[in-house]
Amino acid sequence: MSALFNKVLFIPLFNFLILLYNSVAFHDLGFAVIILTIIIRIIIFPVFHRSLKHQRKIQQLTPHVKKIQEEYKNDKEQQAKALMELYKEHGVNPMSQFYLLLIQFPILIALYRVVLAGINSSNLKNYLYPSVLAPVVFNHYFLGIVDLSKRSIALALIAGIIQYFQAVTAIPKPPAGTEPSATDKALKSSLFFMVGITLVFSYIFPAVIALYLATTNLFTFVQQLIVNNQTEKDIEASKEWKKT
Repeated sequence: MSALFNKVLFIPLFNFLILLYNSVAFHDLGFAVIILTIIIRIIIFPVFHRSLKHQRKIQQLTPHVKKIQEEYKNDKEQQAKALMELYKEHGVNPMSQFYLLLIQFPILIALYRVVLAGINSSNLKNYLYPSVLAPVVFNHYFLGIVDLSKRSIALALIAGIIQYFQAVTAIPKPPAGTEPSATDKALKSSLFFMVGITLVFSYIFPAVIALYLATTNLFTFVQQLIVNNQTEKDIEASKEWKKT
């Protein structure tokens, strides 16, 4: 399985990173990592976008789910049936989000490995295709300032701050006059836990990982804003349709 993963994802992405480094990234590893991350995120944009939309819809259905669970708390079969009808009515498949994440996960892990391998010059000979030229001098610096092969507190903080704002946008606001549900509170705790994980990973690993996390989280943040905006428009459109 490891050999297949390397052949299909890791090695092609690593070679693409070096191609970017040699051409459009001006021999700056930081720029190459940013460009590669953005390109891959654009490629998987439809899948990730759909995943976020499903997540947002499921969050908005939480009050209805809670009501059904309370109404049929002594009848699990009827409860499951009512929940399936609710999801079907709103065009949501709870399992689809799991499948979508399965598609994304290997790609994101491969990208993570690629940017980490990018600071190890020995990987150039081990993984490069014959048609890809190895750089004569491999520059680990980003903007000529940050050595991506070493830790960077500044980049770690930037990655953590971006993760924080991305987490905030992912948490739905409860309806006016209502308290956040237990599900919303649990989601909030898990998302802010991810902020802590991002800070730790960004600091204990070389700065190239912090740069990767900052880039991918910034992309996710913008994508989350798009999903939130579309969701609000869908809700307003639904309200207007019901009035007519």
